[in-house]
Amino acid sequence: MAPLTPWLVLAGLGAFHGLNPAMGWLFAVALGLHRGSRKVVLLSLIPIAIGHAISIAVVAAAVVALGFVVDERLLQITAGVLLVGWAIYYLAYGHRHRVRIGMTTGMVGLGVWSFLMATAHGAGLMLVPVLIPLCLAASPARELTATGSLPIALAAVGVHTAAMLAVTLAMALLVYEWLGLSILRRGWINFDLIWAAALVATGIVLIV
Repeated sequence: MAPLTPWLVLAGLGAFHGLNPAMGWLFAVALGLHRGSRKVVLLSLIPIAIGHAISIAVVAAAVVALGFVVDERLLQITAGVLLVGWAIYYLAYGHRHRVRIGMTTGMVGLGVWSFLMATAHGAGLMLVPVLIPLCLAASPARELTATGSLPIALAAVGVHTAAMLAVTLAMALLVYEWLGLSILRRGWINFDLIWAAALVATGIVLIV
C-alpha cells in the first residue's frame, strides 16, 4: 500500500459509517426533534462518536494483540471467515437484535447505544484488512513491538472516528434544519444491504 492509502481507507469507512443513519445521526436528529433543540442534536454527537470509537478501539487492540502470537496470514484468513460469517448473521438475524434506547435516554445511554450499534454492525471488523498491514508492519528485523503498534492503532481509530463524526455532524444538521426525517420515507439507500455486501467482499479478499 502507498503510505496514505490505508489512512484514506480508514477515513472513507468512517465517512460511510457517518452517512449510515443507523450509526447515529438519525438518533441525534430524532432526539433533537423530540426535545426541540438543535443543541441536543450537537451534544448527542459526542457520546455517539465516543461509543463508536471504543467499539473500533477494541477491535484494533485485538488485532495488535493477536499479531504478536498469530501468523499474519492466519490472522487474515481468520478475519476473512469472521467477516463473511458476520455478514450472513447480520442479514439473517440482525433485525431481531436492534438496540432500543428511548428518547429519554441521557448521554451515557446514548454512548452505550452507539458502542453496541457499531459492534453489532461489525464496524470494527471492517477495519481489520487495513489494521493488519498498518499496525503489524514489522521492522527491518521483523520485530513487532507494542510501543510501535499501539500508537498507530490509536491514530487509526482517531482518523476513522474523526471522519465518521464529521459526516454524522453534516447529515444531522442537514436533516434537522432542512430535509426532515420524511426523507427516509421518500426513499433511502439500504445501507444494511450495502454494508453486508461490503463485509462479504472484504472477507473474501482476505481469504483469497
